[in-house]
Amino acid sequence: MHIRDMLAEAERTGEPSFSFEYFPPKTAQGVQNLYDRMERMYNYGPKFIDITWGAGGRVAELTCEMVVQAQAYLGLETCMHLTCTDMGVERINDALRKAYKAGCTNILALRGDPPRDKEKWEAAKDGFRYAKDLVAHIRKEYGDHFDIGVAGYPEGCDDNKDEDLLLDHLKEKVDMGAGFIVTQMFYDVDNFLRWVKKVRERGISVPIVPGIMPIATYASFLRRANHMKCKIPEEWMAKLEPVKNDDVAVREIGKTLVADMCRKILDAGIRHLHFYTMNLAQATRMVLEELNWLPSPDRPLKHALPWKQSLGFGRRGEDVRPIFWRNRNKSYVARTQDWDEFPNGRWGDSRSPAFGELDAYGVGLTGSNEQNRERWGEPKCIRDIANLFIRYLRKEIDYLPWSEAPVADEADLIKDELIDLNRRGLITVNSQPAVNGAKSNHPVHGWGPSNGYVYQKAYLEFFVSPELYPEIKRRIESHPDLTYHAVTKSGNLETNAQSDGPNAVTWGVFPGKEIVQPTIVERISFLAWKDEAYHLGMEWARCYDAGSPSRVLLEEMMNTWWLVNIGKQTFGFFLEYLKFHTDTLLVNNDFHQGNTLFEILKGLEATDLDKVPETQANGTNGVSNGVKASETSV
Repeated sequence: MHIRDMLAEAERTGEPSFSFEYFPPKTAQGVQNLYDRMERMYNYGPKFIDITWGAGGRVAELTCEMVVQAQAYLGLETCMHLTCTDMGVERINDALRKAYKAGCTNILALRGDPPRDKEKWEAAKDGFRYAKDLVAHIRKEYGDHFDIGVAGYPEGCDDNKDEDLLLDHLKEKVDMGAGFIVTQMFYDVDNFLRWVKKVRERGISVPIVPGIMPIATYASFLRRANHMKCKIPEEWMAKLEPVKNDDVAVREIGKTLVADMCRKILDAGIRHLHFYTMNLAQATRMVLEELNWLPSPDRPLKHALPWKQSLGFGRRGEDVRPIFWRNRNKSYVARTQDWDEFPNGRWGDSRSPAFGELDAYGVGLTGSNEQNRERWGEPKCIRDIANLFIRYLRKEIDYLPWSEAPVADEADLIKDELIDLNRRGLITVNSQPAVNGAKSNHPVHGWGPSNGYVYQKAYLEFFVSPELYPEIKRRIESHPDLTYHAVTKSGNLETNAQSDGPNAVTWGVFPGKEIVQPTIVERISFLAWKDEAYHLGMEWARCYDAGSPSRVLLEEMMNTWWLVNIGKQTFGFFLEYLKFHTDTLLVNNDFHQGNTLFEILKGLEATDLDKVPETQANGTNGVSNGVKASETSV
């Protein structure tokens, strides 16, 4: 989506919006940590992010990689910076091709700063000298595919303080095809508003996005302000100087100063703000909290679908996914990125020859073995594993081997039941509560267009020991409304599903639209997920030394336990009468049995929850949890 369209929407609705800037870190671990932070900050509700460009070499390549990650895996609309510095035409074309293939539709075209080893800026051989030339080139090569932004300088730039000349250059960039302007950081709002007036007087009508730098510490505040040569109001210094050695006090005062500055900008009619995060979350979050802009029941985060959409090339039309990857968005996108079904917006199945292997990016565990041991401890028995999952459900930890994001808020509806299952040794890896006609703007369950209603079947997926599985199977098959799939690591599949076809587990009913069924359960896809689920468990095991209790425990669990999913067999409501009249939706439904899945599992408990597996010096295991592996292998 073009940024100018986002800005136009903010103008039309009067609802303020915001965006974030990130820069490529210097280390591989820093990059991974930034991806995690970007995903968390996605939940703040930015309209887009932008990623800065590092001239030449590794950093430039990393910018392109980060755009791919943000668009395809994180579902973040991304604007890629692109500079003329150290960039010949072919390298610029290569960067643009990568942005295009990533699904990126926005570019911030800049001249760039001179390399650190040069005092003055010089054009690269066969490169462009000015940002206007870069704008013109992008327009010539890609037409209207990219929305192109350019920089604005309310307080002048490093090598030019002539305001009128800079405004002339800004007009030239816009005339060449720029669609929006992003300003350098500033703290003097009165000067910014004066500058905006002069911009408009030059006949420049494209949207202006003010760049906002939150205050994290006093030292960083001064350093960045001095580096950019921007004016600091005297009253700001009077408030910050006395507490300069108290970082907490600086952030508290700083959030108020910056938020008041933002309010003044909004009062002047500008509806979108761009935050220079410096790859940090706290200071920016505090400003958003002060402005009351973070998602809340009164300001819910809007989702087009119940799962995070990929914005990669050819995937914007995707509208169906299997539920199994609900907590593994990155791995799902990675394994399906080459499918030709996605331009049609439909899900095929894992029989596709293009379904990715398990060594694709994002499929395995993130982090080093040491980091994962620190994160998840060293479980010695099933109860240790169960307690880890309970901590996750209580939001005491953010990740599990089978969940790459914190537990969803909707799990609060069934949290007690899930905790109880884990206490009894049924290790839950995925679930969703039944939802009976929540409004589409509901802060937890809502998705899709306004004035609609959404529904969910209750769904549960868990690992269970071979001792318990036969009784679970018997109970499920005696219940007429339930369907299940159960599988072992070796691929032994059992199910009462009557066909291989998809069974929808989420519904959406919206005015003027057909019923939308975006999340499914499907046999073939479950088998593909099975491979990944057991692969993740074995990777977790390999975080520990061979022959250690933790490794033996996890390996035997993966080798002998069943992976089971259960859901309602019928959706539970018949659309006997469906009619839209103004804003009224009339649905006759029967969707009341949200606890059935937990009732059939009542009273079941794994044996030997506290038993530590026997280990041998050669790294093999003997008897674990009272069952020999040879007796349970399938």
